Amino acid sequence: VQLQASGGGLVQAGGSLRLSCADSGRTFSRYVMGWFRQAPGKEREFVAAVSWSGSRTSYADPVKGRFTVSRDNAKNTLYLQMNGLKAEDTAVYYCAASVKDSAIARLVSDFISWGQGTQVTVSS
Repeated sequence: VQLQASGGGLVQAGGSLRLSCADSGRTFSRYVMGWFRQAPGKEREFVAAVSWSGSRTSYADPVKGRFTVSRDNAKNTLYLQMNGLKAEDTAVYYCAASVKDSAIARLVSDFISWGQGTQVTVSS
């Protein structure tokens, strides 16, 4: 996979953004896909993951009920719909691909290919 994330920007608290991650390769549907984020001075942390088919998803507790991960295998694209954004959601967001089951793929080391990141800034 060759991943390119986009869709970041500056938004007010309570607002929404949708991130996209496009794969220019031909193997997108073979991978579990995930989103991570990294705030300044902090470690990269898991946000969400989606299974190969898109039927199963998992989320980190801080984003449950606000973020939705999805994928369109026909378009080789991963999405992250972010609603109810908070200042603490400010970070660089990365998409990544894994060969592990989406139920257990939550560590940085579980993911083998990464996009370049897109900045999300939430003003309070």
